[in-house]
Amino acid sequence: MSLETRMREKLMVALHPTRLDVVNESHLHEGHRNSPDSGESHFRVLIVSDAFSGKSRIERHRLVNELLGDELKGGVHALAIKACAPGETIN
Repeated sequence: MSLETRMREKLMVALHPTRLDVVNESHLHEGHRNSPDSGESHFRVLIVSDAFSGKSRIERHRLVNELLGDELKGGVHALAIKACAPGETIN
């Protein structure tokens, strides 16, 4: 199973998002120093979930990072997170 698929499944099961975009941006970092050539090293996540209601941006990011801890330790070099509660502006 790909890292992208594992991340998507973990976030879906734990946070029941109304929107989830997991974008593999690894191709944008090919050949960069310290960038592994795995093809699954850099990701951008946009997630909208009731689980983020009343939480600060830091709390939201910590929650996502905890859920994806194994992936962050085992191959993901960079993870950009946009975590919103329903009704918040996504931009």
